[in-house]
Amino acid sequence: MVKSTEILGINQRNLGYIYPSNPRKYFPVADDKALTKKKLSQFNIPVAPTYYLISTMGELNSLWDKICQLSEFAIKPSKGRAGGGILVLKRQGKSWISPSGKIYGNREVRKHMADIIFGVYSFGLWDKVMIEYRIYSHQVFLDIFPIGVADIRIIVYNNIPIMSMVRIPTEKSGGKANLHQGAIGVGVDLNIGLMKDGFDGLSYFSKHPDTDVKFKGNRLPFWKEILDMTKKTSYAVPLNYLGVDIVIDREKGPLIMEVNARPGLEIQNVNRSGLREILERHEGTRIKGEMEG
Repeated sequence: MVKSTEILGINQRNLGYIYPSNPRKYFPVADDKALTKKKLSQFNIPVAPTYYLISTMGELNSLWDKICQLSEFAIKPSKGRAGGGILVLKRQGKSWISPSGKIYGNREVRKHMADIIFGVYSFGLWDKVMIEYRIYSHQVFLDIFPIGVADIRIIVYNNIPIMSMVRIPTEKSGGKANLHQGAIGVGVDLNIGLMKDGFDGLSYFSKHPDTDVKFKGNRLPFWKEILDMTKKTSYAVPLNYLGVDIVIDREKGPLIMEVNARPGLEIQNVNRSGLREILERHEGTRIKGEMEG
């Protein structure tokens, strides 16, 4: 674990970095995934294609037949948090099947979409349903754990990537790459994209707990491209302290999935390194890039 003197606490994160660095008028760009994707697309930053964006039950009813013609897709709340409300489906006969093997009927899928619209996954606020391209994880992650999609979180400050981890699904997380739901965090050497030890909130290990496959020492593919995409994202979304989440699709390569104006702090324990000193070292070092006017 990291020494307490090195750890960036939540109050210091909020008062010292998020509020001074992130103008509140830009928070909606990060909080709404649909707005994030629209903004990133304007800068030609790769994102997962959106098939449909549904705001009302009337739109859901009118689009339902077209949705049923899709062989597979992901359902997401536009303003959801911590992985809540995400459902990945593939057509199986007259029903749908998730990566974990759970079967959903049409009625269940429609109810799930209705719940998203009514704000069940968005703190009671009305929301939009995003019907997206289904991501298939790159083989480097499937070799470690064959279910779900791993993602990469990179913390960026003043347009500089300062810490990263990979979130890998487990049986406990049901194939979701969310630490709060049981996924594991794996530290990353930011310079070369090398995976380090994994952390489950209690202990460190070099192999996946369910498959016993070693991940420590594996290099992440497309690492240079991922760092470049992350920097471009930090210019496109005018927040100076943010988390950028990336997936590596087997067909499309790296894609930005979302940005977070209030990224969590568990990444410090995952990397056995505190953010406090790193952030202090980079204060006042905002780089002027080609995307700044």
